[in-house]
Amino acid sequence: MLRLNDVEVVYDKAVLVLKGVSLAVETRCITALLGANGAGKTTTLKAISGLLHGERGEITKGSISLDGERIDRRRPHEIVARGIAQVFEGRRVFANLSVEDNLLVGGHVRRSMAEVRAAIEEAYDVFPVLKERRLQDAGYLSGGEQQMLAIARALISRPQVILLDEPSLGLAPRIVEEIFGIIVRLKEKLGRTVLLVEQNAALALDVADHGYVMENGRIALQGPAAELREKDEVRHFYLGLNELGARASYRETRSFRRRQRFVA
Repeated sequence: MLRLNDVEVVYDKAVLVLKGVSLAVETRCITALLGANGAGKTTTLKAISGLLHGERGEITKGSISLDGERIDRRRPHEIVARGIAQVFEGRRVFANLSVEDNLLVGGHVRRSMAEVRAAIEEAYDVFPVLKERRLQDAGYLSGGEQQMLAIARALISRPQVILLDEPSLGLAPRIVEEIFGIIVRLKEKLGRTVLLVEQNAALALDVADHGYVMENGRIALQGPAAELREKDEVRHFYLGLNELGARASYRETRSFRRRQRFVA
């Protein structure tokens, strides 16, 4: 459904951030994009959703397509209308607006208010707690509820593809499990396609069908999620496990990184 082909992104006409990124997000699948801070994960999402220009970035090479149609030359609102919605890191709800007003904002590309209202009711079916708090200012919601609101707001445009940027950030473990359960429901119950950027590699690979690992603006590894979980590089760097499957110590991880650099 969604494909990036040899995409390069440059900031300020000088800093090369993405260095020939190619990946495919298949229909009605969860695809995980993993990597350390600064690897280029969020830049990849912004390239897809057309948000680079606001940060003095641009795609200088390659293409991005949805269902075979190029979208990398479109403006952000056109990309949303085409079927892609992004949920940003840190949730970014409008704190001084009510829950329902936040959802109304998500319907800016819909053709009629009746369509928006129908989409909001569908979102309330997925997130009943938001219906209970629909008149409450979003700033008074818990972190988990705000994340639900951010996802629900993205659903109002009825996207084919949802881009999720660090949905577990700053949330308690119990709430993280609930959010990841919702991500699975997006695929299994609503038929949505998900590209998930997440530093919690263990959880991401548990729910994903396919995964990519980014390092320094490039795709370093890719494959079915179950296979990635078994790769030594992923187990050491992102899952923190040693060869025996036990939690690796800092010394073991540092030693493994030195060996990998030497082999490379």
